[in-house]
Amino acid sequence: MSTVIEDVKARKIFNSRGEATIEVEITTADGFGVASAPSGASKGKAEAIAYPPGGVDEAIRKVEELIAPELIGMNADDQEEIDNLLREVDGTKNFANIGGNTAYAVSLAAADAAANSYNMPLFQYLGGYFACQLPYPLGNVLGGGRHALGKAPDIQEFLVLPVGAPNFMAAAEANVRVHRKVRDILAKVDPYFTGGKGDEGAWAPTLTNEKALEVVVRACEEVSSEVGFECRVGLDVASSSLWDPEKQRYIYVNEGVERDSGEQLEYILSLISKYRLIYVEDPFHEEDFESFRELTSKVRGCLICGDDLFVTSEERLKVGIEKGAGNAIIIKVNQVGTLTDTWRTIRLAKENNYVPIVSHRSGETTSFHIAHIAVGLGCPIIKTGVVGGERIAKINELIYIEEILGEKAKMARLKI
Repeated sequence: MSTVIEDVKARKIFNSRGEATIEVEITTADGFGVASAPSGASKGKAEAIAYPPGGVDEAIRKVEELIAPELIGMNADDQEEIDNLLREVDGTKNFANIGGNTAYAVSLAAADAAANSYNMPLFQYLGGYFACQLPYPLGNVLGGGRHALGKAPDIQEFLVLPVGAPNFMAAAEANVRVHRKVRDILAKVDPYFTGGKGDEGAWAPTLTNEKALEVVVRACEEVSSEVGFECRVGLDVASSSLWDPEKQRYIYVNEGVERDSGEQLEYILSLISKYRLIYVEDPFHEEDFESFRELTSKVRGCLICGDDLFVTSEERLKVGIEKGAGNAIIIKVNQVGTLTDTWRTIRLAKENNYVPIVSHRSGETTSFHIAHIAVGLGCPIIKTGVVGGERIAKINELIYIEEILGEKAKMARLKI
């Protein structure tokens, strides 16, 4: 089997918000790979620059003029060499010249082409024979913040995690049930609810944060009884989008509340305790390692996860580890640009008992690669929504992977 790269193409496509993004195809002597880049609405300041100044069109031009001539003749399975080449061509720390999304699409397309050349599924190519654990799906069922408009909750995502599920299919079905149950409850408790959804397919009602939490908790409890295993509730607070650096306060606009860092800590602690939360993402803004540390030290049985805090960066995760800030990390490949950088961050997380959580972005494509990354690189949770074609693409791919694995398939070990 030959993985020698013979052709590289880039094109403009659209993501789930109708925004332009980049897709890259790589053809080898014996295979073919394709990958497209997603985009986030709330981005960490320290993550890679998505595109060069000229946007997607300039990114495509740079693939054709700068990257493709260098890639042709290389082997697609030389992943680290390819990713190092992308950094050399770019010449900056944050992919300001070619764009993190450009690097993402090239890096993933190369891995996809290598796997295809060997006639292997991508997860097996990445993880080998022992890649047989399916992640628990963390699903967004009710939302607000930057993912919704109007008087939706200030907290960005209200999530469900089916921790008791015996297999992936059962877990995915449970999340769909909770999503549907939330809609039914909202129709009764929110007189203004018209079935509106946010960017990720989560319901967007006109409720306060705690009223919304009560709805999701009730839905999870009812579904847990129906399916015979436990579904728990989590939050993505997306606190960087609430933080006012001038006032040094978190501004909850729709609730008319302002909280300083200490008050934010007490508020999050109260929500964890009152609603038995199993997961809280970005409870503080992206530079507040100290508050992350304090919260982590005060709770048990709840994942305190950094997204904007860590931006999939090995360097920033090292700071978090030294300070004891958080116990979980969101993994988004396009935050750092390449699969090699992502693998290094996941490895560091595991070595220090941080739970790596592979995640979609709010502006998604139908690309399914993160499903394979979760299994291949051994991440016990995947955050990938519940409904919507671009979300279902990942869910269905994991169903296929479970089927391919057959009797070898098992749910990941989740230590919280």
